[in-house]
Amino acid sequence: MERSGGRLPRGMLPLLAIHAVSEYYRLPWKPPVTAGLLAANTLIYLRPAFLRPILPSIHDVWFNPYLILKDGDLKRFFLSAFYHVGESHLVYNMMSLLWKGIQLETSMGSVEFASMVAALLTMSQGITLLLAKSLLLFFDYGRPFYSEYAVGFSGVLFAMKVVLNSQSDNYTHVHGLVVPARHAAWAELILIQMFVPGVSFLGHLGGILAGILYLKLKGIYSGSDPLTLIIKNLTSILSWPLRLVKGLFGPRQQQISGRGTVGGSQAGRAVLRVWRCQACTYDNYSSSSVCEMCGNSLPSYRLPRQFDDLSLEEIRRRRIERFGR
Repeated sequence: MERSGGRLPRGMLPLLAIHAVSEYYRLPWKPPVTAGLLAANTLIYLRPAFLRPILPSIHDVWFNPYLILKDGDLKRFFLSAFYHVGESHLVYNMMSLLWKGIQLETSMGSVEFASMVAALLTMSQGITLLLAKSLLLFFDYGRPFYSEYAVGFSGVLFAMKVVLNSQSDNYTHVHGLVVPARHAAWAELILIQMFVPGVSFLGHLGGILAGILYLKLKGIYSGSDPLTLIIKNLTSILSWPLRLVKGLFGPRQQQISGRGTVGGSQAGRAVLRVWRCQACTYDNYSSSSVCEMCGNSLPSYRLPRQFDDLSLEEIRRRRIERFGR
């Protein structure tokens, strides 16, 4: 999260767009939730004309612990994560989201990933609020944290980093330093606080603690969490009309007529509804009761005598007579 400040000059969004498109282009499966989060954050920052009537301004959604607790302002609690103060702020967070989201959504699946993001968002914001209130109550220097204004998706990104690296025994680079991957979030928290002005320490710390809490809860409860089940059922309900329309008007399996194939597989015969001539092994479609290769009849209508044992020469002669070859 980043504290209040002016917007920086434009020019970085095309780089974000090119990078996102190139990353998605090379993926065999395109993670939809990650793409949706990227689009939502970017559109909220750009505020196109058709969204302005429904999007509150950034001044109405700053994450401020005092105002949230005083007014019970859930708008600030949830929406502040999707607002950014400048292009560099947005692009840095979205690059990080793209890298983490692709890996996590590909390994977890879209429904569980969406559930995780919602849980991490709620927990990171809640822990940040709790930390700010606790510092105010127990320490004299807690008032600046309790009254600061912050926005940004980085709290959730810190939580995602904890989840992503939780099982890793490798080392990674954090702003030039080589650290164990599972401690990368803590190293980044300290380094960003030291060298990047205007960032929210409590927002990032709340994200790390949210990631740890999420892993602890997942370890205790091994089944599907209720939020995942809700999202899965909601997705199924919302996609039902699309499946219905696709079933009614979408392309159907084409009925194939004419000649069959020689030596087709059993699976192919079951799908295409063909029968194999016992005399010449030619596969014929069910619409024909007579073999198109040799003239032999369907087994259930077999002629009693003359088609039981046909020589290769006889089969060749009948084929020439039938197809003129």
